[in-house]
Amino acid sequence: MKIGNLVSFKQKALQWAAAFDICCSFDSNGYADPYGRFDLLIAAGADKRISHPAGQAFGALRSFYDAEKNWMFGLLAYDLKNETEPLSSANPDRLGFPDLFFFIPKYLLAVKDGVAEMLIGDVSVLQEITALPLHEGRSTPVKVKSKISKAQYMKAVEDLRLHILRGDVYELNYCQEFFAEEVYLDPLSVLRKLNEISPVPFSGFFKIGERYILSASPERFLCKRGCKLVSQPIKGTAKRGLDPLEDQRIRERLKQDAKEQAENVMIVDLVRNDLTKSAVKGSVKVEELFGIYAFPQVYQMISTVSCELAADVHPVEAVRNAFPMGSMTGAPKIKAMQLIEQYEFSKRGVYSGAFGYLDPAGDFDFNVVIRSILYAAENGYLSFQVGGAITYAASAAEEYEECLLKASAMMKALETKEEL
Repeated sequence: MKIGNLVSFKQKALQWAAAFDICCSFDSNGYADPYGRFDLLIAAGADKRISHPAGQAFGALRSFYDAEKNWMFGLLAYDLKNETEPLSSANPDRLGFPDLFFFIPKYLLAVKDGVAEMLIGDVSVLQEITALPLHEGRSTPVKVKSKISKAQYMKAVEDLRLHILRGDVYELNYCQEFFAEEVYLDPLSVLRKLNEISPVPFSGFFKIGERYILSASPERFLCKRGCKLVSQPIKGTAKRGLDPLEDQRIRERLKQDAKEQAENVMIVDLVRNDLTKSAVKGSVKVEELFGIYAFPQVYQMISTVSCELAADVHPVEAVRNAFPMGSMTGAPKIKAMQLIEQYEFSKRGVYSGAFGYLDPAGDFDFNVVIRSILYAAENGYLSFQVGGAITYAASAAEEYEECLLKASAMMKALETKEEL
């Protein structure tokens, strides 16, 4: 079906999908992507599902996929690290997302080049969606607080710099949580605002019962296209300028910034190592190093690493071999994750995990859950986390300001100001 007004259709389609207990959407927001197959995917209703704690979760997903060989959509929480490495998670969690959750949808809607089709389900659903009246929901005012003070954050960064000086790690992604309590949120209206403020190529929406992910993620974790694996880590951020001349200067400054390049290349090396576990020998390569990409609030430095997938490596195993993503951990990876657990104050859970899909042919695509609002309607708890790469050259004050920059789109979507 040819779509007349894509913006209106997307809003109505999400409204339709959100009426189901489980749904998931991915929206490229019109960004050109050589590895993207669809402009929009919306999966609604669960024909079958799997939910599993860390321990044997990847094995359970592999068995589930092999038994069904169908489209399946799902999330991988950061704390699956405890399954891939001898690690643990003891920080508090008030959101309660599962470590691993996947479902086979009852309906699957895809949009490409302005044409909508039903990949699963009756095509009459498309007419049902277009006939829906748009609903504007209401939310209560959201008063966001920081889990830690600026002074606590800066002390943690200085302590981590000492670990780097001692040679424990070279780089570590350190994050902090912002939260609100007793919140009544209309997820779709907030998602709409977030997408208007920050339209990005890996944005999405995930609903599991009373739990929601509202994501404005600019980052791809990992995708598989045929025999090719591709990861696109982000490291390097700069605020957009107020006028074209200043904006261009900022872009060039980020492109030449030795500190940002050092952070980026460390993670590129880590991703290369992760992909080696799944690759045909000698096939891992860096397709682009230090690419500068423009988004509404920020410029990002993005690199692209790829390999040829070895014939004996299962698609789920390829995901496991690279998880969690290097851009949200550090190098060396295991020690970085140990220090993250020691110095952060909140369990990451879904944050800095991934959500995405597997298709019947074994291809997949997963984002990185960053720049995302997480909401548990059953207890009214709302959370989002932000962070950045800490190296020895890092300035604690500048890293804190970068956190606030990354939080700005979510703050605006919630129409709130932080209490620090």
